Amino acid sequence: MKPKTSATGQEDLFRSRLDQILNNRHPLFRLANTIDWSVFDKEFGSHYVAKIGRPGLPIRLLVGLHYLKHAYNVSDETVVAQFIENGYWQYFCGFEHFQHQFPLDPTTLVKWRKRIGPKGMEKLLQVTIETAKGKEYVTEKDLERVNVDTTVQEKAVSFPTDARLYHKARRILVRLAKRGGIELRQSYERLGKRAFIMQGRYSHARQTKRAKREQKRLRLYLGRVIRDIERKCEAADSLLATMLARAKQIFGQKRNDANKLYSMQAPEVECIAKGKAHKKYEFGCKVSLVSTSENSWIVGVQAVHGNPYDGHTLKDALDQAQAISGWRPQHAYCDKGYKGAPATLDSTEIHLANKKKKSMKASAWKWYRRRSGIEPIIGHVKQDHRMERNYLKGEEGDKINAILAGCGFNIRKLLRAILLWLFKERFRGIDLNLMPLLECLPRRFQTN
Repeated sequence: MKPKTSATGQEDLFRSRLDQILNNRHPLFRLANTIDWSVFDKEFGSHYVAKIGRPGLPIRLLVGLHYLKHAYNVSDETVVAQFIENGYWQYFCGFEHFQHQFPLDPTTLVKWRKRIGPKGMEKLLQVTIETAKGKEYVTEKDLERVNVDTTVQEKAVSFPTDARLYHKARRILVRLAKRGGIELRQSYERLGKRAFIMQGRYSHARQTKRAKREQKRLRLYLGRVIRDIERKCEAADSLLATMLARAKQIFGQKRNDANKLYSMQAPEVECIAKGKAHKKYEFGCKVSLVSTSENSWIVGVQAVHGNPYDGHTLKDALDQAQAISGWRPQHAYCDKGYKGAPATLDSTEIHLANKKKKSMKASAWKWYRRRSGIEPIIGHVKQDHRMERNYLKGEEGDKINAILAGCGFNIRKLLRAILLWLFKERFRGIDLNLMPLLECLPRRFQTN
């Protein structure tokens, strides 16, 4: 059924309204009144049936919780738990009175993400940019020049060594066989665990021959379990058949094979080498990110599977930036990983970072130097907004998590912009010229 609205506009004799209790100069309070929440009702209303079933939860509540989750880097369970404690969060999500009960179960957020999908999540990113445009934090001139770069969004999987893959695949098959009533000749639970532990010890001690012997033993145990299940189960259920196929792929893959399987639970994981000294290989998917050169707003972010060459992701990244911001970038600045990309893509000039030419003007070179400004943005999106380790399932989970991380980054920028505006309003009319104060300080402080 269509979602119910949380705001009624009615007074309550026994309860005070949140807008009467809270500080109306708080940035989150101001942001809640600035965002156009009706856009989400129009956009996501088609995902609900009109008059069948239980009334859905307010769309503003679900959207607001996802904004808060990625803005403050918390999990589904934590964002719901802190919702009860924080009146500003409740007002941001559209409630008029203080709530003393959980508004939903954390699993509801999982189901809603699956219902909306990656395309719907792009609307959340678009609304953050529209809000910034409405307050003139982002202008058309800012979007003329953008920085484009790629990074790796790692999946929440353990590091895929051969020994660990053999051990995990065997354990999963044994568990599913017991659940399906298949009596195995031998499960190798005790022997497999001991071989896995000894392989790790020998590897740590640099005893490679002994480590390879234990790894070979783990592969032997996996092969025996696979053949035992195939003999005793002709028609396996869908889950067992899927895991059996993945285990056979792990059993047969070699060191230099292409399209290797790195996780039993997440087959979409890819091995990506970005040339980092401290992390030679990363396991996840590539993410293309577009930010404005001037004020560093994220106007495009999408997860790309298949580990493509960076230049092949450029067109889709610029198209997404145009769809989200409403304006086509005129100049895109990229690093040398995009070498080989065309000089122009649909009226957008592509500039590759390089050494300064003698004929280049200082005004043009300034924007080349600004290209590296996207690097700290990637660092903040990973560390502060949940892109460093993705816990969402499947390829759609990769895309949704990347977009929501960009939403969280923009929400924090909106809060900082509102806080700065409130600071200026507070000291309007007061001379904040600090030069007379600096003249009183020793000269070494003035030069710094």
